[in-house]
Order: sequence, then structure tokens, then C-alpha cells
Amino acid sequence: MNKSAPIRRVTDRWFALSGNLRGIALISLGTILFSLTDIAVKTLGNAYHPYQLSLIRYIVGFAMLAPIFWGMGLDGLKTRRAGLHVVRLALATLAQLGFFISVIELKLADATALMFSKPLFTTLVATIVLHELVSARRWTATAVGFAGVVVMMRPGAGSFDPVMLVAVGAAMSFAVANVIIRLMSSTEPPNRILFYYHVGGIGLLLIPALYEWRMPTGIDWLLLALVGFLTTLGMICWVRAFSVGEANAIGPMEYVRLIYAGLFGYFLFGEAIDLWTVAGGVIIVGSALFITRDEARRKG
Repeated sequence: MNKSAPIRRVTDRWFALSGNLRGIALISLGTILFSLTDIAVKTLGNAYHPYQLSLIRYIVGFAMLAPIFWGMGLDGLKTRRAGLHVVRLALATLAQLGFFISVIELKLADATALMFSKPLFTTLVATIVLHELVSARRWTATAVGFAGVVVMMRPGAGSFDPVMLVAVGAAMSFAVANVIIRLMSSTEPPNRILFYYHVGGIGLLLIPALYEWRMPTGIDWLLLALVGFLTTLGMICWVRAFSVGEANAIGPMEYVRLIYAGLFGYFLFGEAIDLWTVAGGVIIVGSALFITRDEARRKG
């Protein structure tokens, strides 16, 4: 019996699915992986500084992608847009660090919902940097989404946590970094962007991480490795999902992560979900979904 036959059957069935179904499956898997990463980060955050967690995430990610980078060769890694790479990697690294801080310090549901404000900032940044024309209804959705952010942050309610500003700042930094990818897309392939992102992230975090370094023990080694492994694997699933499926069909699956965050936060960390989080999260996700669908219709 041919041992590769079962694998071939599974592969054939996979590629027999429509691009959207494959995309939904991939983004669903990526969402689960990112949620598991959040659990590991929140668990480790009591003992290890976010600098150290972020550095290990980049080191493990680079190691996983190293065969791809090696296969590109020096010619494939050369770039004439070093300045944009530096700005982009710095913003993305700060955003990653900020998100880790918010996951550690805030409730998982709060940190996740605030991170979903990224599409709102993308609308603003794309208008300023790329001079994109934005419809009135999209501006309205953006304004409503930011109102949801305000609802979640509940200023004046006596329970405002300044770390929420870190989460919002991380979302904004991710948005700017993603817009810069659009600027570079005509000359820079995704793998080259990933190379400079990982190398630059390691360079930026190395000294502060070593200053705050704490030698891991026991199972912490596994959890730290998982932070990098799961994040990188989730990112690969994400990229592949949007390469085979339509954004308006598969994008909404990303927001299932908010449900995971609420459930994991409640059952694993004893985090209660209040009305402010639910109301603000619904407004943010609803606005982001509208913007995603509007963007898909515009490009279609």
C-alpha cells in the first residue's frame, strides 16, 4: 500500500474546496492560534517582562522562517526601500510590544476588542498617506467605531485603565505599518518584508530585553517557545487565508477571536465581562465589519 495515498486524498479534498472555504478554515485556525498565544503571554506576563516575551517571539519566528529567507538568497533580500522598511518594522515592533502589554495588564476581552480598532485607524491613515477617497458612509462607520472605543475606555466612570491607551496605540501603530506595506507592495515581496521585520524586531528589542532578562525555568521554556511558534504559525495561516479567499467572505471570521478572549479570560483567569466591554466591543466589531465589506465592494 502506498503510504502517501491517504495524504494525497486529504490534499485532493482540500484543494477541491472553494477558495473562500479554504480561507475561512485557515483564518479560523489562525484565530485559534492567536488566542492560544494570548493565553501563553498572559500566563508568562506575571514573571517575564514584555521585552523578553517579544524578543523570543521574534527569534522563534525568524528561526521558523529562516529556510524561506535562505532560499531567497542575497539578491532576494536586497532592497532599495530601506527607509520604509525601518519605519515599518519599528512601528510593527512597537505595536507587537504594546499588544503584549495590554494582554498582560488588561482583561483578554478588553485587549482584543481594542485591537480590533485597527481598521478604523487604517481608514484615517490611508486617507492621509495614500490620499485614498473615503465615502461618507465609511467615515460614519469610522466615527461610530471610535465611539465604541470611548465606550470601552469609559472615561469618567471611575474605572479607566491607562493601559487601554497602550492597546489603542498598538492598534494605531499596526494600522500605519499595514498602510506602509501598501506603499512597498509594488517592489517588496511579502517574504522580504517579513525578513526585515524579524531582523529589525530582534535588533530593537535585544538590549532592553537583556536588561530585563530573567532566566526561564521548567515549562516556561515551552510556553516562551510557543509564543513565537503560535504567533508565526497564525501569521502564516492569516496570509494564506487572504491569498486564497475574498476578504469580505473570510474577514469576519477574525472577530470570533473576541468570543475566545471572553471565554478564555473567564474560565482561565477569572475575568468577568462587563456591559461596557460588550457594548464597546459590539460597536467596534460592527464598524470594522462594515469598513471591511465597503473596502471589498470598492475594490470589486
